[in-house]
Amino acid sequence: MPRHVTVSPDGRRVLFVRTGSGTDPVGRLWQYENGAERVLADPALLVGDAAESLPEEERLRRERARERSAGVVSYAADGDARLVAFALSGALWAVRTDGGEPFPVPAAGPVVDPRPSPDGRSIAYVSGRSLHVVTLSGDDRQLARAEGPDVSYGLAEYVAAESMGRLRGYWWAPDSRRLLVARVDTGRVARRYLADPADPARPPRTIRYPSAGTANADVTVQLVALDGRRVEVTWDRTAYEYLTEAGWDAHGPFLAVQSRDQHTVRLLAVDPSTGATEVRHERTDPAWVELIPGTPARTASGALVLPEDDGGTRHLTVGGRRVTPEGLQLRAVVGVEGERVLFTASEDPLETHVWCHEPGRGNRRLSRGPGRFTGTGRGGTVVVEGETPHGDEVSVVRDGEPAAGITSLAETPAVTPRPVFLTLGERELRAALYLPSWHREGAGRLPVLLDPYGGPGIQVVGRGRGWFTCVSQWFAEQGFAVLAADGRGTPGRGPAWEKAVHGDQLGPALEDQVDAVRAAAARYPDLDLSRVAIRGWSFGGFLAAAAVLHRPDVFHAAVAGAPPTDQRLYDTHWKERFLGHPEEHPDAYVRSSLAGHGHLLTRPLLLVHGLADDNVAAAHTLRFSAELLAAGRPHSVLPLPGATHLPTDDAVNEQLLIFQRDFLRDALSAVGV
Repeated sequence: MPRHVTVSPDGRRVLFVRTGSGTDPVGRLWQYENGAERVLADPALLVGDAAESLPEEERLRRERARERSAGVVSYAADGDARLVAFALSGALWAVRTDGGEPFPVPAAGPVVDPRPSPDGRSIAYVSGRSLHVVTLSGDDRQLARAEGPDVSYGLAEYVAAESMGRLRGYWWAPDSRRLLVARVDTGRVARRYLADPADPARPPRTIRYPSAGTANADVTVQLVALDGRRVEVTWDRTAYEYLTEAGWDAHGPFLAVQSRDQHTVRLLAVDPSTGATEVRHERTDPAWVELIPGTPARTASGALVLPEDDGGTRHLTVGGRRVTPEGLQLRAVVGVEGERVLFTASEDPLETHVWCHEPGRGNRRLSRGPGRFTGTGRGGTVVVEGETPHGDEVSVVRDGEPAAGITSLAETPAVTPRPVFLTLGERELRAALYLPSWHREGAGRLPVLLDPYGGPGIQVVGRGRGWFTCVSQWFAEQGFAVLAADGRGTPGRGPAWEKAVHGDQLGPALEDQVDAVRAAAARYPDLDLSRVAIRGWSFGGFLAAAAVLHRPDVFHAAVAGAPPTDQRLYDTHWKERFLGHPEEHPDAYVRSSLAGHGHLLTRPLLLVHGLADDNVAAAHTLRFSAELLAAGRPHSVLPLPGATHLPTDDAVNEQLLIFQRDFLRDALSAVGV
């Protein structure tokens, strides 16, 4: 699938990354121009077929981004999109888009996150946690040196990358003379040690993980000139310890900072001479201020582009004025050019579309047909990427008119999802019911499998063919009636819906799954409520395990993959967003955890966990299993050696589906025995 799209300022060229096929993991850099596609960089021609060797910082960046491919997985371009820089096995490479072969650029060490200056004369990168700038001729300067093993320059800290969506740690000035650089000191952050039980001779890996209620990394920001001069950026870091976003546009450098309780986010303008900051905008919320991708931003005239929550609607505002109507839910800002703002939003929770707001013309929807779309654009060209009911599509819209699309080489799934979309219960829960293709209504009752995620940030119900829909249909073909429902706390239905879980991440989410399955069975008598199972991963795994603990009257078996069983073990920014600080709101953590409730288990439960998971540590499952064992509650545990939060081994993932199917079949066949 084409991804990581960049459009040139004149709108005539499009850069993107695409692998050779759905079974080829190697990414290549491509350019689309005048309807034709051309390879700019093929790793096989540059480094051969040697196994990829990554510096630790790059491996962690990919893990945070859930990156599964190899080769060219990301890149950055200069202001004119003429020079492109990328890293291969830690080496720095560049290529010019107007012709010529890729060429290596000498670097001081293994390269992470290379980014050309806007004028295309230099490339900044991180190596050994220090920030460097190198000219194309190889003149390398270390602009900021890490003072110790706990310090890094130009890299995002754990919670920024994992929970805020900020993967960057430095930003070029438009004149290419200075950079805005984040300095991260993790000295006060608690250490965790990840060992590999399958390889006891291998030393454990140390990671810095700020669990809820513990110390965060100390994040500061500096203005760094190419000659090495530095200016410290100052703000009230005691009150606003989170750096959620930063940038440097034609109006100067800026920061977005957030309070530890996440009730307030401030936009700060930075004086590039002194580093002093001035508050330009403040957002507050009694629950939490939701961070919207692409914001804050500024138009050419300096108008602020920001979200604004009002009850049931998240609006887009430009220059302090709401420009989107009630009921159109802002999802992200994906581009600002001149006074034009490109954004994604949902009128219907099942779809997300690309919109353009322009003064004097209002809002225009650019994506067509059902699906979930995003996009990017410049110079009158917008590239629209979509997950549709028929597969992935990438279209190019030029001056409002469709042009030729960019080819997707994604594989055709082995199953064809056949969802029946439902609106269930008094809360009008959006759900999808998947029945076996061979099932005929009234021919027999089917065991029911709930297949939710059910938590913040992810919807599984929508008019697009994706991983969730294919897996749900696969389980249906195994003989289940599969029901996926998005309850309170999931995105797409406005701030009030998302924040209904504030202080209790379990109660509303579980109640919605119960209501969904009962309402679906009332409409489809073939659903057998005497045989109901539930499965899920991450928050979905937590929800599945909670279902058999607290509602064994409804749920008769569960598979819980990588479940966060003790919310105190999860990270500060994500977990305190919903439950507050554990010392101030201990009851919220007890209420929203599985730990302490193991004695309630009376139904079959399979716990699955990757032993190399540094997001939801395997300790969640192992400690909960110990609690269940001490309480005399039978259960099953499937450890996955070497697997992280999302296992990447295709053979393991295939067998894992089969293992779950067999476990659930056996468990439901024993119901009532």
